[in-house]
Amino acid sequence: MTTTVQSILREKGNQVWSVPPTASIREALELMSEKRIGAVLVMDGGALAGIFSERDYARRGVLMNHGPETPVGELMTYPVFCVTPLQTIEECMGLMTQKHIRHLPVAEGETILGVISIGDVVKEVIADQQYLIKGLENYILGRRA
Repeated sequence: MTTTVQSILREKGNQVWSVPPTASIREALELMSEKRIGAVLVMDGGALAGIFSERDYARRGVLMNHGPETPVGELMTYPVFCVTPLQTIEECMGLMTQKHIRHLPVAEGETILGVISIGDVVKEVIADQQYLIKGLENYILGRRA
């Protein structure tokens, strides 16, 4: 069973939380805390300019002594690696591992459709494995699925 990004978005929803590059670190962190998310997209006039995550704050904000009013545009990660709705979770895992990232915007052309996280991917991998195990158990025991 090959799960695509599209099926993850169908289950979790496609809400996209974003801030402009001029938003302060404090504003971005408040939004992330309120929405219980680990990253926000940085959108500049409707275009994806970057992504700002808890890791960006820890590594570039705190460790480099940037104050809470520093614009996220100064600390965001860019370029942003994106995936399409038809890509598989295996492809997402590979990209996340290779690039050492935890969040992937989902896009078709310039349109952002959602964001998936490493947690979303792991959840789908576990569900796929449980489905496979159940099928194998049924086969071994001669039961119909």
